[in-house]
Amino acid sequence: MDSLLRIVRFTNKTFALWVLLFGALGFVFPDLFLGLRSWIPYLLAAVMLGMGLTLSVKDFTGVLRYPKAVCAQFLIMPALAWGLCKVFDLPPDLAVGVILVGACPGGTASNVMTYLARGNTALSVACTTVATLLAPLLTPLVFWLFASQWLQVDASGMFLSVVQVVLLPIIVGLIIKAILGHRIDHVAETMPLISVIAIVLIVGAVVAGSKDRIIDSGLLIFGVVVLHNGLGYLGGLLAARLFRLPFYDGKALAIEVGMQNSGLGATLAGLHFASAPIVAVPSAVFSFWHNVSGPILATW
Repeated sequence: MDSLLRIVRFTNKTFALWVLLFGALGFVFPDLFLGLRSWIPYLLAAVMLGMGLTLSVKDFTGVLRYPKAVCAQFLIMPALAWGLCKVFDLPPDLAVGVILVGACPGGTASNVMTYLARGNTALSVACTTVATLLAPLLTPLVFWLFASQWLQVDASGMFLSVVQVVLLPIIVGLIIKAILGHRIDHVAETMPLISVIAIVLIVGAVVAGSKDRIIDSGLLIFGVVVLHNGLGYLGGLLAARLFRLPFYDGKALAIEVGMQNSGLGATLAGLHFASAPIVAVPSAVFSFWHNVSGPILATW
């Protein structure tokens, strides 16, 4: 068990490298990953199941002190995405992909980055948890508001997809934990490894399916993602100032806003925009980049 936990810690620390490696493999050897595209929803569901196994009631209570923090998550990143699409005059399918990742809740990696930054980790966990549970309602709604001018958006279908791949696995995880109690703790400790494997496979599959479009507009996508992520950090920090939060909480909010559940974005893109695979690429690039920028910001 100790050896497995060491592997878990190692993969968590080197997560960005694994994302980069599998993204490169998906680009160079796309045939290895194309068959995984139909498995993307199940891979994300495995990540959410692991999240459910680690949650407790106290994870939901911390955010009650600052409900505006969750509101900031679903306002700042979609608005920034919409603005970047306008400024760079992005083509419709790419614009939709940028807004899609912006409409997703914060990712669990933000909790680790907040801890490294010596911010309010409890607030970060609470925000991630509540935002994820609200995602079935807010992600389709926010996405429809900002992206419907480019492509037709099936908000009701997206709601059902988020319920299936996010909410239901979390609920199953909570039920399993409630039934088994501490007997499931040793399994929950290894779930981060499952999450890393699932996410890097999602990235590989997305890149493999979008190789040609990445060649055509890869630099533009990367530049927009970097700006989106960086401005998200800044927007979260400014929101904390506006809400008059202490810097301890402000660091949590800045990281929470800037880091997205890009795996969900890639999954929704694959389910609802299969005819336009480039829609999933901003989420795949975001998966890599925010795991590079996050540790840099936390260290600073």
